[in-house]
Amino acid sequence: MDISSVLQGGYQHPLSRSWQARRTLTKSMLMYPIFITDEPDAHVEIPTLPGQARWGVNKLEEFLGPLVKKGLRSVILFGVPLHCEKDDRGSPADDPNGPVIAAVRKIRSLFPELYIACDVCLCEYTSHGHCGVFRSDGTIDTTPSAARIAEVALAYARAGAHCVAPSDMMDGRIKAIKRALIDNGYGNRCTLMSYSAKFASALYGPFRDAAGSAPAFGDRKCYQLPPTAKGLARRAIKRDVDEGADIIMVKPALPYLDVIQDAKELAQDHPLAAYQVSGEYAMVVAGARAGVYDLRTMAFETVESMVRAGCTLILTYFTPQFLDWLDE
Repeated sequence: MDISSVLQGGYQHPLSRSWQARRTLTKSMLMYPIFITDEPDAHVEIPTLPGQARWGVNKLEEFLGPLVKKGLRSVILFGVPLHCEKDDRGSPADDPNGPVIAAVRKIRSLFPELYIACDVCLCEYTSHGHCGVFRSDGTIDTTPSAARIAEVALAYARAGAHCVAPSDMMDGRIKAIKRALIDNGYGNRCTLMSYSAKFASALYGPFRDAAGSAPAFGDRKCYQLPPTAKGLARRAIKRDVDEGADIIMVKPALPYLDVIQDAKELAQDHPLAAYQVSGEYAMVVAGARAGVYDLRTMAFETVESMVRAGCTLILTYFTPQFLDWLDE
């Protein structure tokens, strides 16, 4: 056997195997997505998203306290308004008494060291369930859509969010948000994380159940990216870098590892995030429950593939388990 053919000597020991990784998953790389409802005492399990729930602000201390003690470093908040009057521009999204702003203030007071990101979108708050503002002919009007998204992002920054993360996929919203943050004194106080390459995926079903954000008509294929559109994803990533994004995200994660690798190349000086979305999480859990594989092993395999592709930040519903698993 040729000398160059022998590779196994380099990973024959558990420690030397760990050295083969370019980057290793750590607790600080995990961001936990949580759903906040406008029912203050709520704790409602989500059937299609096993182990996850909608939480009221009065339950956040008992929910997050044990996780913070285990090393939870960051969360991303999604509002689930159940008792508001929705309209065509998502007016409740930046209600100072709404679930997201109330949760930001509560978490800042309870856990000052916990990093808080806020998803910024209109779909949970609009009467039509879409992520932007419509023209009279039923098409998306991008300019007022981006302006409205920027208003919501600024409200979250003012409430104390460390990071705003627009997921709406409206053209021009990164520039609009960055301008609003800078003009109001938050340009250097609030991170802008862009869902730059967000695809029109079949993997969002459990999330839409959780957030009540399914569109009332049509779909979101005119603003979320086509799953086959690698070139369009690259253009979107470059655009968001140019418009001032501080972090670039790819969503979903596992079916788009090639796009994550592209993002690493195109935004090599930026942190790179991937969202292991609700459908990805539910599939892993379902397979484990069916005896197809071990849950822990498959959770690590999927998330470590994202790290291997170049991610420095992983949004995953497995975060509570990883806080335990990474201590084993």
